[in-house]
Amino acid sequence: MPAVPRIGGCRFFYCSNENGEPAHIHVQYEKALAKFWLKPVAYARSSGFFAHELTTLNKLVEENQQIFLEAWNEFFSR
Repeated sequence: MPAVPRIGGCRFFYCSNENGEPAHIHVQYEKALAKFWLKPVAYARSSGFFAHELTTLNKLVEENQQIFLEAWNEFFSR
């Protein structure tokens, strides 16, 4: 799985078998997982996160959207 740097203790990553979907990022913190679309940034789904944590994660994804999109495009253009 291609990964991007950790932010705030969260692991942000892509699944290499999901290039048929629109650009998105997965987030893991301990056992909690979430998925956010990148264009535009939008919550997709999650398990184990509280609502206020998802709000914080959404802001992190918005702040790093360009980095995540560049990493997505670089990885899936191979």
